[in-house]
Amino acid sequence: MAFDLVIKNGEIVTAQGVYRADVGVRGERIAAIGESLQGRREIAAAGKYVTPGAVDVHVHLEMPIGDIASTDDFYTGTRAAAFGGTTTIIDFVEPEPEETLLEALASRRACADDKVVIDYGLHMTLGPAEIPKLDQVAAAYAAGCASFKLYMAYDFRLNDGEMLQALTAVHNTNGLPIVHAENWDVITMLIAENVGNGRTTPHYHPRSRPAKMEGEAAGRIINLAEFVGTRLYVFHVSCGETVDRIATARQRGLPIYGETCPQYLLLDWSLYDRPGVLGALPVCSPPIRAKEEQARLWQALSRNHLQAVSTDHCPFTMAEKERGLGDYSQIPGGVPSIEVRFTAVYSAGVRAGHLSLPQWVDVCCTTPARLFGLPRKGQIAVGYDADLVIFDPEREMHVSPKTLHETAGWTLYEGMTLHGWPEMTISHGQVIVEDGELVVGMGNGRFLRRGFGKM
Repeated sequence: MAFDLVIKNGEIVTAQGVYRADVGVRGERIAAIGESLQGRREIAAAGKYVTPGAVDVHVHLEMPIGDIASTDDFYTGTRAAAFGGTTTIIDFVEPEPEETLLEALASRRACADDKVVIDYGLHMTLGPAEIPKLDQVAAAYAAGCASFKLYMAYDFRLNDGEMLQALTAVHNTNGLPIVHAENWDVITMLIAENVGNGRTTPHYHPRSRPAKMEGEAAGRIINLAEFVGTRLYVFHVSCGETVDRIATARQRGLPIYGETCPQYLLLDWSLYDRPGVLGALPVCSPPIRAKEEQARLWQALSRNHLQAVSTDHCPFTMAEKERGLGDYSQIPGGVPSIEVRFTAVYSAGVRAGHLSLPQWVDVCCTTPARLFGLPRKGQIAVGYDADLVIFDPEREMHVSPKTLHETAGWTLYEGMTLHGWPEMTISHGQVIVEDGELVVGMGNGRFLRRGFGKM
């Protein structure tokens, strides 16, 4: 029986292993894996890897900060993701003080639904203004927001008592709490001390957010999660101190998970010493750290002390970054990585010997889907969504703003040569990127209602 689409003779890479086979697609699902399959359209993949569509569980598209917003909207951001082999993202809802959680969810979906090129989900942010609304967490979960963002920094910061309340509410709803772990009291004190003494350049950004204090904050939230009895996912781990807290908790059998990002794996804090606005571009939080941290993070991924790689994609224009050059604490934080992530982990991870091919797919596709309630994503198996990537391991990608589809106009990876690049991206059975062109329009993606089985 003919399939709608067959990918022929590729090296299928899953989190479990690598093997050669055909993949048969019928409708939107993978219908068969075998040999000599026939389809209405057949795509030759000999010499290429066939992987699941990548899953990026941490992006900020159209994110407002004061009078500006992150440069990629839901169309340009998901378009760039698709070119990079990502077929699912999870973004955020940040409720206004007067909004209910469901009203905020509806408003955010109204921004996204008609623009997205690929499938997407949403995390619900719980800041101080949401503490009186914790009785609404169950309704948000029922509406498909199964994960809840908690901050230990910025205006969103929860104190320990509020954090205990929020963790309890999310746990009682079977949701997943996700956390930005930094010690805000220490950070604000160090910023004030630096700026007050004329130390205002981006060089002092990472020195105001010490790795030891990131580890302290991670340890504190892990302790609170253990007290409540909830699982916990730690966002954007940048250093060995935080890895150690997560690894120790996992060794004790606690359901604690963590991710890191390409900027921490490939870059180092020498970027903050570049002249002018160039030194402002890498400002993000937690900061990019000393070069020796890279080895700790690769080792953590290889040993399953960290379980995923996301991007925390949240770029701003050069002009917007330049606003803070007289005071580094006013530089809008965030960097672009949504398009390069999948290849960056392959090129700097697999080819450099830090990860195996199955580990690459696991941290970029399979485990993110599993941890965030996406039961039909991140795997090549019968019955799963036909979200697939044909990946050319020999293609060289010379990274520059001109070769990418992100809209910030700059990239921290400029000048790098990445080895490997997606040749074709397929979303629920439909080719969406082919021959370097996006062949679908806005609205091709769908909102994913997520949930979890009983823990």
